[in-house]
Amino acid sequence: MVNKLKLLEDEIGRKLTESAASGELASASGYGKPLKLDDGYAQTPEELRLGFKMLKEAGFVPPEVELMQQIAALREAAEQEPDLRQRERMHQRLQSMELKLAFAKDRLRGP
Repeated sequence: MVNKLKLLEDEIGRKLTESAASGELASASGYGKPLKLDDGYAQTPEELRLGFKMLKEAGFVPPEVELMQQIAALREAAEQEPDLRQRERMHQRLQSMELKLAFAKDRLRGP
């Protein structure tokens, strides 16, 4: 197993070196910049973060990430809502969305 992993790491290293030499790597959005850890990054299971980030950069946002963004936006709006009744409705909606997200994350983790 270690040998296969080493071979895979070597191949990844070769591909990165080729991409850097051809300029392909430098043309990627965000090249040389720190990762933006917003949009639900911290809430995403660690083993899915890289894959979700790659999908996002390709223009595809998984439903779980979209839901995280909606939760963040609603949470911010609720904090600024002056009407107490409306704020309570927003918090109830937040709880529902967070529960939905928790179920979705459990499904992603698998059995």
